[in-house]
Amino acid sequence: MLTPAGRAIAAAFVVSGTAHVVRPQLFDPLMPPRLPAPRAWVVGTGVAELAAAAGLVAGARWAPAATVATLGVVWPGNWWYAIATQRHPGRSGLHRGVAWARVPLQVPLMVAAARPYRPSAR
Repeated sequence: MLTPAGRAIAAAFVVSGTAHVVRPQLFDPLMPPRLPAPRAWVVGTGVAELAAAAGLVAGARWAPAATVATLGVVWPGNWWYAIATQRHPGRSGLHRGVAWARVPLQVPLMVAAARPYRPSAR
């Protein structure tokens, strides 16, 4: 059985993964310009998020590792975007703050994703 944190991560991955697949252009500004095939990365991470969420809900043994790996893959992009927003004069302080808040948030998400099930369920 999923913990409350595991359920929250699965729900967030469903929302984010769906957005990545259905409206990938929303994520274009978050992509480092030197990354090859940025749209493929956006859609690919969306598919990975959806698969990880499904695996978490189903109780699949591979799901925690896939969830942590997905969070790890997007983490450099969050760093890049947080730094890039500081150089963009059109970004508000709130926008820059949210961009930076995503960076340290990855750590507790990874920790929670590594142990998303109640011990009695395994």
